[in-house]
Amino acid sequence: MPPAWEQTPKADRISHGMSSRLLVLSNGHGEDGIALRVIRALQERRPSLDIAVLPLVGQGDSYAAAEAQGLLRRSGLRQSLPSGGFSNQSLRGLLADLAAGMPLLSWRQWQQVRRWGEGGDPILAVGDLLPLLMAWGSGGRFGFVGTPKSDFTWASEGPSGWGASPIADGYHRAKGSEWDPWEWALMASRRCRLVAVRDGLTARGLRRHGVPALAPGNPMMDGFSNEPCPAWLGATRRLLFLPGSRHPEALGNGARLLAPLGGSSPIPGWGAKGGKPFTLLFPCGSQSGPGIWGAVLKGAGFSPQPLQPEAAAIGAAASWQLEGSSVQVLLGSGCFERWAPWAEVGLATAGTATEQLVGLGIPALSLPGPGPQFKASFARRQSRLLGGAVVPCHSGAQLAERLTMLLAEPVLRQQLGAIGQRRMGAAGGSESLAALVDQRLLG
Repeated sequence: MPPAWEQTPKADRISHGMSSRLLVLSNGHGEDGIALRVIRALQERRPSLDIAVLPLVGQGDSYAAAEAQGLLRRSGLRQSLPSGGFSNQSLRGLLADLAAGMPLLSWRQWQQVRRWGEGGDPILAVGDLLPLLMAWGSGGRFGFVGTPKSDFTWASEGPSGWGASPIADGYHRAKGSEWDPWEWALMASRRCRLVAVRDGLTARGLRRHGVPALAPGNPMMDGFSNEPCPAWLGATRRLLFLPGSRHPEALGNGARLLAPLGGSSPIPGWGAKGGKPFTLLFPCGSQSGPGIWGAVLKGAGFSPQPLQPEAAAIGAAASWQLEGSSVQVLLGSGCFERWAPWAEVGLATAGTATEQLVGLGIPALSLPGPGPQFKASFARRQSRLLGGAVVPCHSGAQLAERLTMLLAEPVLRQQLGAIGQRRMGAAGGSESLAALVDQRLLG
């Protein structure tokens, strides 16, 4: 029997001028989060809208809470692949995904999307080429929110000491867009009712190629808490720890980020009793809770401590202390939107979360690893995208040195943070996108 969302007769679904159902495609943890923000804004406008989501990469765990609330339902086949959705960045990752059954998975997902399109209801694709291609291949009307690509990544200078990419930059400059010709063709389809990208520079590049792209705002900057930092936490130096969401890569990257902070760190006051305490805020994901990180923290010299009531009150689930020091780590699942605005500096090997952090005006330091996601090429691209608001480091020692500098220079932190805010844009993009989806895709 087909899924429930395929069982309604086509005639019943298209007899009215306005669609009551929407299928949302997304292809990654960050894209799932962006799609969810737009979905929540859509539900505010249309409480009766029936929304199905199909995560093309992974299990779509970001949707779990909204599904439990009855706002949407996850549909179709889902499978976690070895590369975590980054097979386009590594031959090894591509081969591993192929061996794990990616072609068959994509074929079956496309069949489901095709049946939806034949039913006459619209599709919203969030991500890059894969969801765009799936939505176009449905044969029905669709909209596209292009999240990963920005012309800032080739129009901005790269970080010092990380080499150049003249061939890639020249290729994008010749096109006038980071998006590729086959992507322009899909976006320019008569059935594509909406193309939204992350910034005005990228939208202008697409419009020069006949794609009526808009930049209505960045949903990534929505949903953050306005809660003031508690006084006890404000009395400490605050770092946000973002090792990423894809395992096992995140565990290795997390260990590498922590290593220069333990032992004989050159950071003034770090680890010294009687000095100003340090708090490492670690908003781990719901599927990688405190228990998974125990071995990594122990390896960096931390030991578990009783959780204090004030820490539990802000959502922390576990507390660790650097032995013989005044440095603590607070771990909490689902705390990113609450904790991120309280940080002074980020230590990051994440993708979307790093962009969101600097969009809040908080600079970050990264330390690339072996991949498949957060390797040197990714870190360099991310730094260009964000105008240098995230600074990649070549080694743990360099990370400690630059962290010392940022903590000692509030003006520099403010300058870098202001660049990040300009690159990411203001909050409110989810509501703007929801209005466009309502008018152009559902109406």
